[in-house]
Formats: sequence, structure tokens, C-alpha cells
Amino acid sequence: MLSAAAGGGGARGAPGGGPGGGRGRRRRRRERRLVMQQKEFLKQLDQQRIVEAIKHAERQTSGEIRIHVQPKAGADIRRQAEKTFERLGMTRTKLRDGVLLFVASEEQRFVILGDRGIHEKVPPGFWDDIAARLTRRFKNGEFTDGIVEAIEAAGEHLRKYFPPAAGDVDELSDDIDITER
Repeated sequence: MLSAAAGGGGARGAPGGGPGGGRGRRRRRRERRLVMQQKEFLKQLDQQRIVEAIKHAERQTSGEIRIHVQPKAGADIRRQAEKTFERLGMTRTKLRDGVLLFVASEEQRFVILGDRGIHEKVPPGFWDDIAARLTRRFKNGEFTDGIVEAIEAAGEHLRKYFPPAAGDVDELSDDIDITER
């Protein structure tokens, strides 16, 4: 069983800053929001800052944090996130304390998944405040700031339940996993 929170999907305004329809974006009339192509989303991300935030957060906890970005997840974003969780080897951590932030960039939706070890120890709604803050940041087009803030908060939350252990090793890559399809 994985613990989870989801958000996004319905961001209003101009993601990526400023009104109008810049390159790589198109307006959806009914929803009155701009949709950003993944290429543009990735251009706006400060990937190095995100990786550094992961490294810093993981020094506070034995937990492992991964970020995955893909254009679309389809109707069942949680199922897509679970498949990615498995593909990234996140269920093979020693304490089952992996966290995945799965982002469907073109849909402006995300899911935060925590592995079984986390689910067994944390209270219901553990990820809700992080999801709410990330949703606000995404709505304002503050993608890097939102992801970094989510990573920092996840590290702080996990520290309470999964403090760093002596001899703890980084079990998973800190790099952002990106799928183009």
C-alpha cells in the first residue's frame, strides 16, 4: 500500500509567467487556462537546484526522494505514478521509505506517493499540506520553487519518522527522471 496525495489539474492563469500564449502554450477555451508543452516546462525548471534540494533533504532522513516528469498521465494519474514508482526501483529500498513526486507537466497535475514503510507509520493526510502548497505554486507558474518546497517539506516530514541512520547510503538516484511520452 502506498500513501498518496494529488493536486494540480485546473491551474488558472498563465503558467510560466505572464498573460498570453507564449511559444509552446495554447489556450483551452472552456477551462480558461494555458497548457504548457513539456519542452517549455522543462526549460523553466532549474534541474540543478531541484537535485541539490533532494540531496539536502535526504541528509535529514533515511528516506529516498525522486522526481519524475512526463507530459501526460491520462485518466488514472495515480496508476501511472505507481508504475513509475516500481520502474524506478523505489519499492526496493531497505526501509521502504521512498517518496515519488510524479508530475504530468502538460496536464499540470501531480501525485506524491510514499512507499509502504511510510504508509505504515504516518497519519492520514500526511502529504496533504505539501500537495496544497505545490498546487498553489504550480497555479502561479512557480514550478521549480514549488518542487523545491515540496522536497524540503518531505524531508522535514520524513525526518520525524525516518531519521538518518548511521552508515545510511543513498539508495536511489537524485536525478530527475524524465519521460518524453
